[in-house]
Amino acid sequence: MSTKKKVLIGLGIYALINVAMIVIFGSDGKNDAFQPQNEFKLDNWVEITIAGIDMSINKAVLYLVLAATMTCVTMIFIANRMAAKPNRVQMAVELAYDVTKNMIVGDNMQEKWAKRWFGFIASLFFFIWFSNMIGLIPLPTNTEHKVDIFGIEFPSFALYAATANISLPLVLATVVCTTYHLEGVREHGPINYLGSFLPSGLETMPAIGKVLIWVIELISHTVRLISLSVRLFANILAGHLLILFMGGGLAVLLGLAALGTISFPLVVAFYAFEVGLVATLQAFIFSILTAIYIGSATSHGH
Repeated sequence: MSTKKKVLIGLGIYALINVAMIVIFGSDGKNDAFQPQNEFKLDNWVEITIAGIDMSINKAVLYLVLAATMTCVTMIFIANRMAAKPNRVQMAVELAYDVTKNMIVGDNMQEKWAKRWFGFIASLFFFIWFSNMIGLIPLPTNTEHKVDIFGIEFPSFALYAATANISLPLVLATVVCTTYHLEGVREHGPINYLGSFLPSGLETMPAIGKVLIWVIELISHTVRLISLSVRLFANILAGHLLILFMGGGLAVLLGLAALGTISFPLVVAFYAFEVGLVATLQAFIFSILTAIYIGSATSHGH
């Protein structure tokens, strides 16, 4: 039998399954009780208030701790077990280290600053990567829909990522923006650094034109805080929403069981796409932009 016939037979069987699901289960109508957005709701597990500040522990805190722990433990474990003949894990870590050192940091910063800030940028890359990857592992963190096992209620499994909450990307972006501005001021002095916002080659331009361009550059530096944080947050959140809806959320929401069989191949594709590309790409983009910003702030030429 040819490959074409096998594919057609497979598609035919798949279509029959979908038709059977529609005939057998039909439509139960819209499920108003199901609220997909609650998957990202943060219910406090342990209430903690210090000096009027809410420091409660919730699942976002759990994922932060997991990501930080995985970053530290993995790097320390590999560093203490480096071998002349590396295994696959060591080779993967060495490849990631080489990409971070040469492609992310080395290509965008002068050697002096690359040595100084490599540790910070590498930590950003691995922390965001671990956070994104852990967010794609089902963990029992859904306290809204619990599972009864022998009379005891346990949280159900769910997907969540700390980077899918705007708070974490915003904090990371704030640290990055504050860092490169401080380094720029330390390298050039406050007046010269503010003057560096104005590109070279504008000596003959009228003063009003220079002021307008300087203001535009100032706005672009401010927008970096938003672009850095929202890019990471939006991509991870969108990926999780697609997985949630294609994985059965849409079928439950609309009350159409047949949608589950139709969307299942899509959720497999989306999940593979998130694991194989998006999680790593977003960590790479955030860290390389950090290197570019620090490198441009400390550079003596444009």
